[in-house]
Amino acid sequence: MTVVQTSSEQNGDVSAEAGQEQFPAGAQVLVRDEVWLVKSSVQTEADGARVEVIGVSDFVRDQEAVFFTRLDTIELIDPRDTRLIADDSPNYRRSRLFLEAVLRRTALPQSERRLALADSFLLDPLPYQRRPAELALSGANLRPRLLIADVVGLGKTLEIGLTLAELIRRGRGERILVVTPQHVLEQFQHELWTRFAIPLVRLDSVGIERIQREIPAGRNPFTFFKRVIVSIDTLKNTDQYRHHLEQIRWDAVVIDESHNLINRGSLRNQLAQTLAPRTDALILASATPHNGDAKSFAELISLLDPAAIRDPQNYRAEDIEHLFIRRTKVSTEVREQMKGQWADRGPSQAVHCPATPAEEKIFEELAAVWLPHDGSTSVSSVPLFPYTLLKSFLSSHAAFKATVAARIKTLEKKDDPRATAAELSALHRLAELSADMTEADSAKFGALVEQLKAIGVGPSSDTRVVVFSERVQTLEWLATVLPAALGFRGRTAQGCTQVMHGGLSDEQQMDVVEKFGLAGAPVRILLTGDVASEGVNLHRQCHQLVHYDVPWSLIRIEQRNGRIDRYGQAHQPQFRALILTSEVEGAKDDTLVSERLLEREDQAYRALGTAEAVSGLYRAEAEEKSLIQDLLRGKSVDESLDGRQPGADADAAVMDDFLADFFGSVGEHVAEDEDDARAKAAADALPGTAEAPAPGTPASGTGTSNAVLPRLFDSTAHFLDEALREVYPDARERLQLDRDDQSGLLSFKPPADLLHRLKALPVDYLREQGLRERLLVTFNRRLAQHSLQRAREADSTSSWPEISLLTDLHPVVEWLTDKVLVRLGRQEAPMITAGVSEPTFLVQGVYSNSLGRPTVVKWMGVTRRGTVNADMVSLLRSSGVSPTMANKLRYVDPKPLKAAIPEVLTAAESFMEEHRDAWDQPLRESIALHKERLGEWEQPTLAGEHTKKRLTDLADDLLTTGQRPMLRVLAVLLPDPDAPPAAPAYQSAAPAAP
Repeated sequence: MTVVQTSSEQNGDVSAEAGQEQFPAGAQVLVRDEVWLVKSSVQTEADGARVEVIGVSDFVRDQEAVFFTRLDTIELIDPRDTRLIADDSPNYRRSRLFLEAVLRRTALPQSERRLALADSFLLDPLPYQRRPAELALSGANLRPRLLIADVVGLGKTLEIGLTLAELIRRGRGERILVVTPQHVLEQFQHELWTRFAIPLVRLDSVGIERIQREIPAGRNPFTFFKRVIVSIDTLKNTDQYRHHLEQIRWDAVVIDESHNLINRGSLRNQLAQTLAPRTDALILASATPHNGDAKSFAELISLLDPAAIRDPQNYRAEDIEHLFIRRTKVSTEVREQMKGQWADRGPSQAVHCPATPAEEKIFEELAAVWLPHDGSTSVSSVPLFPYTLLKSFLSSHAAFKATVAARIKTLEKKDDPRATAAELSALHRLAELSADMTEADSAKFGALVEQLKAIGVGPSSDTRVVVFSERVQTLEWLATVLPAALGFRGRTAQGCTQVMHGGLSDEQQMDVVEKFGLAGAPVRILLTGDVASEGVNLHRQCHQLVHYDVPWSLIRIEQRNGRIDRYGQAHQPQFRALILTSEVEGAKDDTLVSERLLEREDQAYRALGTAEAVSGLYRAEAEEKSLIQDLLRGKSVDESLDGRQPGADADAAVMDDFLADFFGSVGEHVAEDEDDARAKAAADALPGTAEAPAPGTPASGTGTSNAVLPRLFDSTAHFLDEALREVYPDARERLQLDRDDQSGLLSFKPPADLLHRLKALPVDYLREQGLRERLLVTFNRRLAQHSLQRAREADSTSSWPEISLLTDLHPVVEWLTDKVLVRLGRQEAPMITAGVSEPTFLVQGVYSNSLGRPTVVKWMGVTRRGTVNADMVSLLRSSGVSPTMANKLRYVDPKPLKAAIPEVLTAAESFMEEHRDAWDQPLRESIALHKERLGEWEQPTLAGEHTKKRLTDLADDLLTTGQRPMLRVLAVLLPDPDAPPAAPAYQSAAPAAP
């Protein structure tokens, strides 16, 4: 018999197994003499179970709280004490809503590995973008952990959002931390809200200040909000935040641009080492995850699974295929699915710019003194500095002047004047030659103006362009002279350019990116450094890009191009590079390096989909450094890219083979593993295996079947519609509700408890759109997409849409679901007259693991005779429980039914115990394989053995505990005395795995 569980049991001398609490989402608990609805629960190391709840009883109604079983007595209400009540609502609306709400609030069991929500978001139906979520849920790893390494532009943010949404539906995404570079904070937050209705609190510099004003002094800011997005540059300050991070556990952590974590001992690496063991799910994302060093990459993978790689110096892609997925634009599945949705990029056009007389004089000086072509010695004592000088000159005279001045200042501080005299003299000569140079002396500037006019950039045009330069001095100089050269005057000249570089604050960088993405903003030219080459979406209003100077790295060129060549680009991306040419004999102009790099990047992109593996170095900084060293040795660009470094041997060839595994397409198709196949076969062979899909349920179209969610209502829209009528029968007055049936738009004034749930959204968004006064939502995807598009158009001042799409995860849907659940009092279950032949009790049964997560969830219909229907939803449909059913308001004495509850619960428990082994079989086999792999993982260090034990314990914790199931009586179906006798529809045969 199922008994009540209280935390007092755990405080006594009871076994660890007996002390594991089960508080499934949707259950009601008694704490401090008040009734609460469980939203989620998870085990903690020191305080027992952490149970997140919302108030049900009058005194605490709608209040959110968190309780710990070692601090409070939390009583899971005994199902034997269930009170059966009449439902006087029309068509048994209250009962139907209650049953639907329980179905929605109950987390999917961990054995459900198919996607459940993929078709409900504001996304194009692209199967390749579902692959990461499928891999995360596949059971191939103990925990949902993976590295998404798709190349630039394939939509990694959307893939992350879909994975997080699936985790939330499984009760494994209550507490989420997203860590990104500072300039993409708002962009990431925007995508997760507008596409998935997942609100994240943005803790940029302004957000942290706001929270610190709101929370008590000394309070951990990461406990104040449950889903947070924060800059890695903020969070890497371990002295300020580490003690807070060490005191908190997350359900899911996302780290974007995770290649920055590789360097052991760096602040970013320390942050990752702090977060990785304190989260269940860990999602790393990077288009360039490998730096060419096997050991460094193994360290990155060890954040996901410390036991994945036995030998950090010797492993292959198949060793980590359960953790790693990578596709390129030319991958088969991507190419086929993106037809017509992503314009092919145009060629990289090299625009030759013959040097002006002033520039030729500097080329002459550089060729004679600094980079002599005749083999004589450079005037500089630092071999690499002449190339630094050359690159600054190839950027602009403004950058060149700054480099010369900085070098003069450095040499003048040295104590040996004789050793620096020659170089100082040469530097002063360069300073004289460049002192009076202006834009009229810049061949590149003249070509830039000509090119921008040719593509239509000007005062009377909406055409936009991104201009990249490595040098801040170049960017700032262009910002002062370019507007006038293009004909901008007055106010338009002030707003037509925006400058972005690493010296700006996170707020400033996000502001620049947002303005450039708004059609109504006056900005036409974004002048940016390579801070924008990673992660930033610049394609919304732009398909033109100019390299004012070309980085000496194929990876950096590709990253720059990827800002406008990405998923969602409607026009063919156009690329131009300004190539400064010289007639001076021996001059190292842009044709020597830059032009050849452009050609090689374009060739690699079209053949392989990426240029990352061409040089074999896998890091932009390493590529540039190696190239300069090879140029010093007299090699050409092609010889540097194609040849091996001095000292290379057979090991280098082995490394090439090893890395080739990772820079093809890994995980392009997620194959159904043996456990899934076995479970699916068992499900197909057994009766009552799954709830029937709701009418109108869309097909997945991915080749992998979607999970069939148990639903009583045929859509979330119908559920919300009836929930509003039940909870707010006077919604037009109380909520000022306005409904447009033709467009599907709902407009209403959000009450205080809903506003509390919206606090995670940006303050500016709430204020600009007036969401505290009027909330606009819809189930119409076309309308939501139109609103999102309109937010970027000419009359908009914000990229945040006025109308949001209602998904199962939207705060409005969750708010109404909770409202419906608390309509019934403590341990009340409604009695419903339906088409059944005898009283049938609707019972929920849940097995959980030691972490409090459901491993088996069953919805049953049980009679007093002990017969069990293993498919409650099908039973409800076959018995006529629907919006058209009649409620005759006939009185039924609940006492005989109440007396039968213990026997019904005994029958339900026996049924679950009888089939438990069959349900657990796939899970046990999967975990046994993980433990077998752990057994083979040899680690000579004490820390390694500790990790091995921790992972083994985790594997055991994922198994169903030895406890009896949590049972809950949800309702009773009663025969209609006025209807003809109904045939019984029960089945006690073993149902399939849940």
